[in-house]
Amino acid sequence: MTLFQLTRPAALLRIEGAFALGLATFFFWRSEGNWALYALLLLVPDIGMLGYLRGSRIGSAAYNLFHTYAMPAALGTLGTVTNTTLLVWLALIWGAHIGMDRLIGYGLKYAWAPFKETHLDKV
Repeated sequence: MTLFQLTRPAALLRIEGAFALGLATFFFWRSEGNWALYALLLLVPDIGMLGYLRGSRIGSAAYNLFHTYAMPAALGTLGTVTNTTLLVWLALIWGAHIGMDRLIGYGLKYAWAPFKETHLDKV
């Protein structure tokens, strides 16, 4: 792989996703997180895909809401401020999920595009 290929936006976002997945998982481990909970909830954010049952406009909005780092960051902040370990764990699992999705090429969705066409590329 050339430097040019590694610096394409889609490649950089996948690398960023790998780091997000790794960091979220590392901090989950450091916080002595419950690995059964991690395994059970890792795919839960994909519930946002159910919005596609109502069409691509609602589907993309629901999917994007569950797949932006702002939501788990807010939850993690709330968990930290209130000293609620479970909220921090949930935020880390959620962030790991988003990172995993970015790593394998699933990005945010456009209302006008098919599900497999994302801000990263076509999956």
